[in-house]
Amino acid sequence: MKHKEYSIPFSGLKEGKHEFIYQIENTFFESFEYEEFNATDINVVVVMNKTSTMLELDFKANGAVNVLCDLTGEPFDQTVKSAMELVVKFGDVYNDEDDEILILPHGEYKINVAQYIYEMLVLAVPQKRVHPGIADGTLKSDALDRLDALRPKEVKDNTENNDPRWDALKKLITDK
Repeated sequence: MKHKEYSIPFSGLKEGKHEFIYQIENTFFESFEYEEFNATDINVVVVMNKTSTMLELDFKANGAVNVLCDLTGEPFDQTVKSAMELVVKFGDVYNDEDDEILILPHGEYKINVAQYIYEMLVLAVPQKRVHPGIADGTLKSDALDRLDALRPKEVKDNTENNDPRWDALKKLITDK
Protein backbone atom coordinates (compact mmCIF):
# COMPACT_ATOMS: atom_id res chain seq x y z
CA MET A 1 0.00 0.00 0.00
CA LYS A 2 1.30 3.43 -0.94
CA HIS A 3 2.09 5.77 1.99
CA LYS A 4 1.32 3.23 4.67
CA GLU A 5 3.35 5.24 7.22
CA TYR A 6 0.62 7.92 6.97
CA SER A 7 -2.17 5.52 7.94
CA ILE A 8 -3.64 6.13 11.37
CA PRO A 9 -5.30 3.05 12.90
CA PHE A 10 -7.98 4.70 15.03
CA SER A 11 -9.98 1.61 16.03
CA GLY A 12 -7.64 0.61 18.87
CA LEU A 13 -7.22 4.12 20.28
CA LYS A 14 -9.05 5.47 23.31
CA GLU A 15 -11.40 8.40 23.00
CA GLY A 16 -9.64 11.74 23.32
CA LYS A 17 -6.76 13.52 21.62
CA HIS A 18 -3.85 11.73 19.96
CA GLU A 19 -0.88 13.38 18.25
CA PHE A 20 0.97 12.14 15.16
CA ILE A 21 4.13 13.85 13.87
CA TYR A 22 5.42 13.53 10.32
CA GLN A 23 8.65 14.86 8.83
CA ILE A 24 8.00 15.61 5.16
CA GLU A 25 10.90 15.45 2.72
CA ASN A 26 11.16 15.63 -1.06
CA THR A 27 10.56 11.88 -1.53
CA PHE A 28 7.01 12.41 -0.25
CA PHE A 29 6.21 14.81 -3.10
CA GLU A 30 8.04 12.65 -5.64
CA SER A 31 5.72 9.76 -4.75
CA PHE A 32 2.84 11.98 -5.91
CA GLU A 33 4.87 12.80 -9.07
CA TYR A 34 5.11 16.45 -8.00
CA GLU A 35 8.58 17.74 -8.81
CA GLU A 36 8.41 21.52 -8.37
CA PHE A 37 10.36 21.53 -5.11
CA ASN A 38 14.16 21.19 -5.04
CA ALA A 39 14.27 20.26 -1.35
CA THR A 40 11.73 20.02 1.43
CA ASP A 41 11.90 20.20 5.20
CA ILE A 42 8.43 20.43 6.72
CA ASN A 43 7.15 19.26 10.07
CA VAL A 44 3.47 18.23 10.10
CA VAL A 45 1.57 17.61 13.33
CA VAL A 46 -1.80 15.87 13.15
CA VAL A 47 -3.92 16.01 16.28
CA MET A 48 -6.81 13.54 16.17
CA ASN A 49 -9.68 13.94 18.59
CA LYS A 50 -11.57 10.66 18.72
CA THR A 51 -15.16 10.67 19.92
CA SER A 52 -17.70 7.88 19.93
CA THR A 53 -19.31 9.03 16.66
CA MET A 54 -16.57 10.79 14.68
CA LEU A 55 -12.94 11.84 14.35
CA GLU A 56 -11.68 15.41 14.23
CA LEU A 57 -8.28 15.84 12.58
CA ASP A 58 -6.34 19.07 13.00
CA PHE A 59 -3.34 19.43 10.65
CA LYS A 60 -0.57 21.98 11.25
CA ALA A 61 2.49 22.33 9.03
CA ASN A 62 5.61 24.43 9.50
CA GLY A 63 8.83 24.41 7.51
CA ALA A 64 10.40 25.38 4.20
CA VAL A 65 10.59 24.26 0.60
CA ASN A 66 13.38 25.16 -1.80
CA VAL A 67 11.90 26.48 -5.05
CA LEU A 68 13.08 28.44 -8.06
CA CYS A 69 12.24 32.14 -8.30
CA ASP A 70 9.80 32.84 -11.14
CA LEU A 71 11.64 36.04 -12.10
CA THR A 72 15.30 35.07 -11.88
CA GLY A 73 15.39 31.29 -11.75
CA GLU A 74 17.49 31.47 -8.57
CA PRO A 75 16.69 28.83 -5.89
CA PHE A 76 15.55 30.03 -2.47
CA ASP A 77 13.83 28.68 0.64
CA GLN A 78 10.12 29.54 0.76
CA THR A 79 8.65 29.27 4.24
CA VAL A 80 5.53 27.13 4.53
CA LYS A 81 2.99 27.48 7.28
CA SER A 82 -0.45 25.96 6.98
CA ALA A 83 -3.35 24.56 8.98
CA MET A 84 -6.36 22.47 8.04
CA GLU A 85 -9.23 20.72 9.78
CA LEU A 86 -10.94 17.52 8.68
CA VAL A 87 -13.99 15.88 10.23
CA VAL A 88 -14.35 12.13 9.68
CA LYS A 89 -17.82 10.68 10.03
CA PHE A 90 -19.04 7.15 9.47
CA GLY A 91 -21.71 6.15 6.98
CA ASP A 92 -22.72 3.45 4.53
CA VAL A 93 -20.30 4.35 1.70
CA TYR A 94 -17.00 6.17 1.29
CA ASN A 95 -17.48 9.85 0.35
CA ASP A 96 -14.74 12.49 0.06
CA GLU A 97 -16.59 15.03 -2.09
CA ASP A 98 -16.53 17.67 0.65
CA ASP A 99 -13.15 19.26 1.46
CA GLU A 100 -13.78 19.38 5.20
CA ILE A 101 -15.85 16.24 5.80
CA LEU A 102 -14.83 12.68 4.99
CA ILE A 103 -17.30 9.83 5.31
CA LEU A 104 -15.81 6.38 5.90
CA PRO A 105 -17.75 3.10 5.79
CA HIS A 106 -18.69 1.69 9.20
CA GLY A 107 -16.20 -1.21 9.00
CA GLU A 108 -13.08 0.99 8.48
CA TYR A 109 -10.44 0.91 11.17
CA LYS A 110 -7.79 3.32 9.78
CA ILE A 111 -7.45 6.51 7.79
CA ASN A 112 -4.62 7.48 5.45
CA VAL A 113 -3.79 11.20 5.74
CA ALA A 114 -1.09 11.37 3.01
CA GLN A 115 -3.37 12.90 0.36
CA TYR A 116 -4.60 15.57 2.80
CA ILE A 117 -1.05 16.47 3.84
CA TYR A 118 0.02 16.65 0.19
CA GLU A 119 -2.84 18.95 -0.83
CA MET A 120 -2.42 21.19 2.21
CA LEU A 121 1.32 21.68 1.57
CA VAL A 122 1.08 22.23 -2.19
CA LEU A 123 -1.62 24.85 -1.64
CA ALA A 124 0.42 26.54 1.09
CA VAL A 125 3.20 27.48 -1.34
CA PRO A 126 2.44 30.73 -3.20
CA GLN A 127 1.58 30.44 -6.89
CA LYS A 128 4.05 33.20 -7.79
CA ARG A 129 7.41 32.53 -6.18
CA VAL A 130 9.60 35.61 -5.87
CA HIS A 131 13.02 35.57 -4.20
CA PRO A 132 12.96 37.79 -1.08
CA GLY A 133 16.22 39.42 -2.22
CA ILE A 134 14.43 41.05 -5.15
CA ALA A 135 12.20 43.18 -2.94
CA ASP A 136 14.99 44.43 -0.68
CA GLY A 137 17.58 44.71 -3.47
CA THR A 138 20.12 42.30 -1.99
CA LEU A 139 19.89 39.63 -4.68
CA LYS A 140 22.63 39.72 -7.30
CA SER A 141 21.99 37.55 -10.35
CA ASP A 142 22.71 37.53 -14.06
CA ALA A 143 18.99 37.52 -14.86
CA LEU A 144 18.36 40.70 -12.84
CA ASP A 145 21.36 42.41 -14.44
CA ARG A 146 20.06 41.48 -17.89
CA LEU A 147 16.53 42.71 -17.07
CA ASP A 148 17.98 45.99 -15.80
CA ALA A 149 19.97 46.43 -19.02
CA LEU A 150 16.86 45.81 -21.13
CA ARG A 151 14.70 48.24 -19.13
CA PRO A 152 13.25 50.98 -21.37
CA LYS A 153 15.10 54.27 -21.26
CA GLU A 154 13.40 57.35 -19.85
CA VAL A 155 10.78 58.79 -22.16
CA LYS A 156 11.62 62.38 -23.06
CA ASP A 157 9.02 65.02 -23.72
CA ASN A 158 8.57 65.19 -27.48
CA THR A 159 7.45 68.80 -27.82
CA GLU A 160 9.71 69.54 -30.79
CA ASN A 161 8.19 66.72 -32.87
CA ASN A 162 4.59 67.76 -32.28
CA ASP A 163 2.34 68.17 -35.26
CA PRO A 164 0.63 71.58 -34.91
CA ARG A 165 -2.60 70.15 -36.29
CA TRP A 166 -3.02 68.07 -33.11
CA ASP A 167 -2.51 71.03 -30.76
CA ALA A 168 -5.98 72.40 -31.52
CA LEU A 169 -7.54 68.99 -30.75
CA LYS A 170 -5.61 68.64 -27.49
CA LYS A 171 -6.92 72.08 -26.51
CA LEU A 172 -10.50 70.82 -26.90
CA ILE A 173 -9.89 68.00 -24.45
CA THR A 174 -8.54 70.33 -21.74
CA ASP A 175 -11.09 73.12 -22.24
CA LYS A 176 -13.97 71.22 -20.60
